[in-house]
Amino acid sequence: MASKVRFSKYQGAGNDFILVDNRNNSFNRADEALVKNLCDRRFGIGADGLMLLQNKENYDFEMIYYNADGREGSMCGNGGRCIVAFAHDLGIITDNTAFLAVDGIHHASLSSDLVNLQMIDVTEFDRDGDAYILQTGSPHYVSFVTNLKEKNVFQDGFSIRNNTTYAKEGINVNFIEKEEDGYFLRTFERGVEDETYACGTGATAAAMAVALQADLQGDINIPIRVLGGQLYVSFHKDGHHFTEVFLKGPAQFVFEGIF
Repeated sequence: MASKVRFSKYQGAGNDFILVDNRNNSFNRADEALVKNLCDRRFGIGADGLMLLQNKENYDFEMIYYNADGREGSMCGNGGRCIVAFAHDLGIITDNTAFLAVDGIHHASLSSDLVNLQMIDVTEFDRDGDAYILQTGSPHYVSFVTNLKEKNVFQDGFSIRNNTTYAKEGINVNFIEKEEDGYFLRTFERGVEDETYACGTGATAAAMAVALQADLQGDINIPIRVLGGQLYVSFHKDGHHFTEVFLKGPAQFVFEGIF
């Protein structure tokens, strides 16, 4: 591990990430303490997560994702969109890409500062009372609520994420409310252990919960507003099967430096 880490900071609808070009394999992937320190908002750079961009045969690149707690995590949708923008800025890709993440192959396209990222197909879901439980690359609990603006998402999300059902593996807790032009979503993320400004796999799960609740079928596009901006989730729904799933939203460079 070199004594200095060159990094770039990106954000997708307020979900912020540290990006490291690790094609030379100089970053020690096992150093969880370093990742946690880099993500610390008072003693490090500050981020919801960290990603390594690595070479991978037969793909444009590989995405390795870490939660802010330093541990390698499951798929991150907004992180996926940000690493696509990072790869574009590095000159690795142009307007389209195919890369490998922990949950498999992802395709994406870029237009201006918007990235449209293909997510995994979803063919099953569970219920926990009135809530929907979906696996969209990461596990999600989705609950429909009212007066979401005033909800204590940290308190309520923490309680659900740490109850006897979910404490061991953890789960991301999403609260969603219908509004005039779509839906408003707030998310408590495991690994960050706090509310974040956006969650891509959460927005995907929430949009699917909307379609399940309303028994929508066919080609569907659902606007999801989050604290950090606007996301769009589209898919084809046949029964309970979701295919051609895409998460679209902004992915923007913030700054770069050496830590």
